[in-house]
Amino acid sequence: MQNPATHELPAAFADFISDPDYPCLGAKSAFANGGIRVVAARELTSAWNDLDIHRELADWAKAYRSDPDGFRSLVVIFHGPDDLDEKQFEDALWSRLQSLADKDAWKGMSYDPRVCADPANPHFSLSFAGEAYFVVGLHPRASRPARRFPRPALVFNLHDQFERLRADGRYERMRERILVRDAKLAGSINPMLARHGEASEAAQYSGRAVGAEWTPPFRDPRAAP
Repeated sequence: MQNPATHELPAAFADFISDPDYPCLGAKSAFANGGIRVVAARELTSAWNDLDIHRELADWAKAYRSDPDGFRSLVVIFHGPDDLDEKQFEDALWSRLQSLADKDAWKGMSYDPRVCADPANPHFSLSFAGEAYFVVGLHPRASRPARRFPRPALVFNLHDQFERLRADGRYERMRERILVRDAKLAGSINPMLARHGEASEAAQYSGRAVGAEWTPPFRDPRAAP
């Protein structure tokens, strides 16, 4: 597949999500209900658009608090690089997330009290403008087919969505269906998909398989020393 031009990015991501084999049912629901916003950025390895991305995240959090129904995702698609291997992509992803967290702290934003700022903690989640986010990284050289997109992308999902699913008793059923669909697509179960509260979600962000000893190159300025 050829890399799409900027104006074609929303359509390219829509095609990606709407593929019948794509396993994430939450993403499919968000797309079906108009809950996906696509933002274009320059390079994943550059801080050029970080202030713009942070502003989008803050606006997205504000909009969600005013109307928290349904699934929604903010998708940042970068023009490149499209040749990063999984480790290089992981490093670039955390570089962007560190920059965004630094800006959130610099702007005086409070950390979402429902989650922990320590990436080693099982209750860790990122926080922007007071709202917790779970990130899904996509890129051309991802080993898992469900993470393989023609350009580097970061999908920001509001953590509160998962909590609402859990409160409604729907989380486990959806999770099991996604696992089955992902295993059918990839030919194996994704070893990185842990349940919330059992292991830090940080290990899932990039899509690269990592061991129990792995720690992300990240420290939020608001984390306890």
